[in-house]
Amino acid sequence: MTTQKRTLGVCYYPEHWPRKIWEEDAARMVEAGLTWVRIGEFAWSRLEPSQGDYRFGWLDDAIEVLGKAGLKVVLGTPTATPPRWIVDKHPDMLAVDVDGRPRGFGSRRHYCFSHEGYKAEAAKIVQLMTERYGRNPYVAAWQTDNEYGCHATTISYSVPARDAFRDWLRGRYGDDIAALNEAWGNVFWSMDYDSFDQIELPNLTVTEPNPAHSLAFRRFSSDQVVAFNRAQVEIIRAHSGLPIAHNYMGKITDFDHFAVGADLDIASWDAYPLGFLDESTSFDPAHKQAYARQGDPDFQAFHHDLYRAVGKAGTGGGRWWVMEQQPGPVNWAPHNPAPLPGMVRLWTWEAFAHGAEAVCYFRWRQAPFAQEQMHAGLLRPDSEEAAGMAEVYAVAEELSSAPDAHAVQAPVALMFDYDADFAWKVQPHAQGLSYFELVFAHYRALRKLGLSVDIVPPTTQDFSGYSLVLVPGMMHVSGALKAALNAAEIPVVLGPRTGARTSEMSIPVPLPPAWSGLDITVTAVESIRLQTPVPLAQGGAFVSYREMIESGEAEVLEQTGDGWPAWLRQGHLNYLAGWGDMDALCRILASICEGAGVQTTVLPDGLRCRDTGRERFWFNYDTHAHQIDGQFFGPVSVTRQAL
Repeated sequence: MTTQKRTLGVCYYPEHWPRKIWEEDAARMVEAGLTWVRIGEFAWSRLEPSQGDYRFGWLDDAIEVLGKAGLKVVLGTPTATPPRWIVDKHPDMLAVDVDGRPRGFGSRRHYCFSHEGYKAEAAKIVQLMTERYGRNPYVAAWQTDNEYGCHATTISYSVPARDAFRDWLRGRYGDDIAALNEAWGNVFWSMDYDSFDQIELPNLTVTEPNPAHSLAFRRFSSDQVVAFNRAQVEIIRAHSGLPIAHNYMGKITDFDHFAVGADLDIASWDAYPLGFLDESTSFDPAHKQAYARQGDPDFQAFHHDLYRAVGKAGTGGGRWWVMEQQPGPVNWAPHNPAPLPGMVRLWTWEAFAHGAEAVCYFRWRQAPFAQEQMHAGLLRPDSEEAAGMAEVYAVAEELSSAPDAHAVQAPVALMFDYDADFAWKVQPHAQGLSYFELVFAHYRALRKLGLSVDIVPPTTQDFSGYSLVLVPGMMHVSGALKAALNAAEIPVVLGPRTGARTSEMSIPVPLPPAWSGLDITVTAVESIRLQTPVPLAQGGAFVSYREMIESGEAEVLEQTGDGWPAWLRQGHLNYLAGWGDMDALCRILASICEGAGVQTTVLPDGLRCRDTGRERFWFNYDTHAHQIDGQFFGPVSVTRQAL
């Protein structure tokens, strides 16, 4: 069991404000109970307004003002916003979208991860910053870039990306084009290549490209993000021994966060509950209406648990933060309501309940100009306190008397695999089907059953300490993971689509799931319209996707209404042959938990709980009270109980 302090912070842009108010801002931050202040991640044009014209004096001054006030600085590398002169110098550095259109200058994240000239420019500014601030006493942590993948910028169809992809393929296939043709099944539609230089990117084809080609390009694109981040980390580590973070985003799965996180000390993410809910196409209108000012009760928690797992992949041993927490209305969703009173406090405590070391609010003061002028901060543009500030004061006061966080292993492990998400995106089999949504559906069901959950990566080999592990929808499962799950002495829940493809995106023979110790065969699959769910015999239904199963020696525990096996078990291995709705998932998972000795309690839709080593937290997202076993939970509330 690990112990850590819970702290608060804020994101600040001194370059946006007159120098004369910096000291006042810093003093007010300290008065509000803040410890951390993140700066610098968008400031490249003020650090180097033209090539070689370096102006670090203002940043020296800002860091000193903040540090002398008692704040710890998180210094961001400014590579998410290359200035205009760099684009003029390297006009082909712009990322290109799937339709072949270059992403223009005028906002942010307008670079291609494969452009060698831009990567050299990025390395140079990071080198200069770390040489200057690597030993600065007020700088306490670093952040690389900002929000990799935001605005759909991971995957670029540029000429530099094409050339780098060809080199990547040469390495993967030993410079043997025949091996690539065989692996991809290029005999189909006469797609054989004579050389790697003939291979283009998988866009602008007449109909869908070869799924093996598309999957390879997604894996390559992920590797480019990992390499770009690693280059910055190596420079920082050469000049500073401070922890390094990156701020990931919600529901961004275009690159492997575990692989990026392996090079870092802290995983962090940017939590905007109301914006995420409003822009999502996964929630029905009634759900959006019910939680419009609170956010979905499970979405933030899922990402807290995911990024705690990403943090464990790195050198920090599980450190994770919320680097940007929504404090009021945002500016970028289809609709941007204000949070209900109490929600900023609830969101903050929920992050701490899931093990966050720090929660930092975005931003200190609302900007009166440019793209984010409608994005609320802790202060209004006139420097008066915005609505969220009172809740920051309240959390800071509560932290002063709260115990340190004690993280413990949850009873249930849920596996998340970015490579599986790539495969589902390449071949969803129906409009809107998503690996992320399938895993999230299982997570929601576990939370509705009152359970704390650990998300684990696909490299996990040791499941000791868990009572149950779920592996839904993992299209390709390595031999090592199969062996580890077979050796686990706990119930394992597989399917649907677990083991449905080889590593090269072909259907395996023997047919899926091709799992030793599980004598079942998926003989056919179908995707289902939302209007035509397949009922299960004991309640609930399969929605979106289901499989037809020959069961062999596996025991059929439940059937669909039309007589096909729906839930099968052989030994400790369970297989679900479809995408269960919430009723089906809760019922089946509750039964499996009962057999594993894990106690469950079905909670109301808006009420959730989370256990730490010393506390049980209850979070009521509803606008009305709930009562469970004689305990009363008021509307939009946080309740902490000692364990």
